[in-house]
Amino acid sequence: MSAEWVQSPSLSGVTSARFVRAVFFWRDRAAIMLGRPTIFSQELADEICERLADGESLKAICAAPEMPNRSTVFRWLASNKDFCDTYARAREAQADVLADEILVIADDGSNDTYETDDGPRVNQDVIARSRLRVDARKWIAAKLKPKVYAERNTTAVEGPNGGPVQLSMTVEFISAKGAVS
Repeated sequence: MSAEWVQSPSLSGVTSARFVRAVFFWRDRAAIMLGRPTIFSQELADEICERLADGESLKAICAAPEMPNRSTVFRWLASNKDFCDTYARAREAQADVLADEILVIADDGSNDTYETDDGPRVNQDVIARSRLRVDARKWIAAKLKPKVYAERNTTAVEGPNGGPVQLSMTVEFISAKGAVS
């Protein structure tokens, strides 16, 4: 194993004093850089957004060794408006994927019953787990795309017989006793 100081391609031309330390394993005369990426690249950003839009969580995406840490992704979101916009659209698409998963879970009744010596029985554990899976996806979808998936609570204020509300105000002026004029 050998370590070298190499100039980062993204910093070239900025200053000659900026260097990034990279550790290399030399195998078959090819250098392989170890560690997670920290410098923004459009290819990584596109892959993150694509996987989010396919329904994968950011935690699962960032668990892969070739992907950046979550904190790096959040730093990229704060510093790159285009990535932030694409990320927001990917999260909205993720809500649609979650809604599709809700239908699949709700329609799957394959393990809802099981056979015993006394005949078929309802498997309450599987049903409760499916309900939890549906509720979790509903909640997340409502947070990611509230205009489409959030429950709407409306409050209507009506007057007598469903008419408009009538407001009245009375103002009474009183004189101050013993006031100096």
